[in-house]
Amino acid sequence: MIEEIKSSAKERMAKSVESTKSQMAKVRSGRAHPSILDAIQVSYYGSMTPLNQVGNVSIEDARTLAVTLYDTSMIQAVEKAIMSSDLGLNPMSAGTIIRIPLPPLTEERRRDLVKVVRAEAENGRVAVRNVRRDANSEFKALEKEKGCTEDDVRRGEDDIQKLTDAHIKQIEEILTAKEAELMEV
Repeated sequence: MIEEIKSSAKERMAKSVESTKSQMAKVRSGRAHPSILDAIQVSYYGSMTPLNQVGNVSIEDARTLAVTLYDTSMIQAVEKAIMSSDLGLNPMSAGTIIRIPLPPLTEERRRDLVKVVRAEAENGRVAVRNVRRDANSEFKALEKEKGCTEDDVRRGEDDIQKLTDAHIKQIEEILTAKEAELMEV
């Protein structure tokens, strides 16, 4: 039973780290990357659909993304969705391709983005700690039911703490890399 709790906690912590990583990937670093557009939803025949399902998002050059739509009648809807997103991008259509130039980041904007990334990292750390809390409370409940000894609970809590430290360290590494990427001119 203790091993089940540990494996469940490890899995949930790994998901928290992945979620943090994907949230940070959405923060624009001045370089073109298709994941910047992952959060954009387009009205596709009445239903909201992710942009990467209505077209192919590719990198044209270091500061330009290109979206090639599967259905050319969707150009207006896609442009509108990109403009209304909070990314501050201005798409330009050229026939069947929509080009999205990424403006260079100012120093002030870079500092703001670092603050956003730090907040995302803190959210990830909180999520990992919540998993630790849940696992520890499961250990306590198991001990009350006489399902294990106090020593087993103590060992389990120590293992969960090691997992927590390892996953928080991963989040710190992701944060450090993203900060360096953002501050790079």
